[in-house]
Amino acid sequence: QVQLVESGGGLVQAGGSLRLSCAASGGSFIRYAMGWFRHSPEKGREFLAAISGVGASTTYADSVKGRFTISRSNAENTLYLQMNTLKPEDTAVYYCAASRRALSVPIQVLEFEWWGQGTQVTVSS
Repeated sequence: QVQLVESGGGLVQAGGSLRLSCAASGGSFIRYAMGWFRHSPEKGREFLAAISGVGASTTYADSVKGRFTISRSNAENTLYLQMNTLKPEDTAVYYCAASRRALSVPIQVLEFEWWGQGTQVTVSS
């Protein structure tokens, strides 16, 4: 069983940056691919980015490509999402998720078995 705890959310002005963290425990972190999603009332749950277990492969949604960067520290059992040039439409609850598919970069909700509780990101205009 993997436990995930997000942190780093908050209120930021448009054009600003935030870095989200996701601390993992309860499993061998390198054996899980990891992903970031967000949920808003307007768009529902939206895939953002994913990274393979060893960090060699990443993939991004078009909506965040070039602005967001996913990374991981397997030594610290932590996943990151660096978010730059934030826009009001990035306002959402952000979730990290873990998948047993360590060799791939899954993008579908159903491919992830464990989820964090979420952290709120609010971008003001």
